[in-house]
Amino acid sequence: MARQLAAKAIRRLLLVSIHVLGAVAFAGAGAGRRSAVRPSEITQQVPAVFVFGDSTMDVGNNNYLSGKNVPRANKPYYGVDYPTSRPTGRFSNGYNVADFIAKALGFNESPPAYLSLAPARSNSLVVAAVSRGVSYVSAGAGILDSTVRYFESTMAHVEARHGSRATNKFLSRSLFLFGIGSNDLFAYAEGQSGINDVATLYASLISNYSAAITDLYKDGARKFAIINVGPLGCVPVVRLLSGTGGCDDDLNQLAIGLDDAIKPMLTGLTSRLHGLVYSLGNFYNQAMDNFAHPKAFGKSFILQHIVIWYPPLSADTHPRYPWYQINIPSITS
Repeated sequence: MARQLAAKAIRRLLLVSIHVLGAVAFAGAGAGRRSAVRPSEITQQVPAVFVFGDSTMDVGNNNYLSGKNVPRANKPYYGVDYPTSRPTGRFSNGYNVADFIAKALGFNESPPAYLSLAPARSNSLVVAAVSRGVSYVSAGAGILDSTVRYFESTMAHVEARHGSRATNKFLSRSLFLFGIGSNDLFAYAEGQSGINDVATLYASLISNYSAAITDLYKDGARKFAIINVGPLGCVPVVRLLSGTGGCDDDLNQLAIGLDDAIKPMLTGLTSRLHGLVYSLGNFYNQAMDNFAHPKAFGKSFILQHIVIWYPPLSADTHPRYPWYQINIPSITS
């Protein structure tokens, strides 16, 4: 089924729907004892967070990229539940995965987008980097699309201001957050990756993932938080196009295969890179548990309907918002 998706339209819808999946999972994860805790009440656990990933964690980098086909979340009604109720570049109605993790670490939200600070405003870039961190996330990015060079450019500015010793100490205590891989798997499923067999795909992705972490380690990074790939076959647009409203098992198995390869990669890195530590977040299991037991996560239902904002409809479609609602069966049905 996935190979027959119409690439351009589907890619835009996937960027929306995969974030719906991620927001449901992580909102559910925070529905328990952490829900009443404000960031100001949590001791800041790291000096900064540096984020690498795709649309589930983008906070606006894509708004600064040129090109008519660049996916952007800069239009109504993204951000309706964000404190300002305006689009921020997040592919979400409010806070996203990076925001929730940053909040749990004692920050107010995700660090700012790199392209909102650089290159003309290098002073702002340095201040943000040393006080909160920087997000290098880009919606549509994959493991093969490395953004580590942007981080290295940032650190060149920081080191010029604060010196190499202080910069290295700072980086060794900071957190490096990764959430990426979904777009690589979708590209493969749609026949757009140029790779013909899944074993070669996994080998290529793991090699590049390992290289990115190793490069960051060489730059001074020591603490990593990795979020694996969620159940891609259950994102709303895939279920919508399935004809039955059910999940696509082939896509889910594709995600499981990459997730199974990420764990030994990290184990191998810790055995040869002295001082490297990591936490591996199981997005896949978290999402599936959320879907199977919504009440346990404070939800009365999961994905009873989808709201898609592309293409935009006329304002009279909805009394308040020009949304297009598509009803599909609950994922628990």
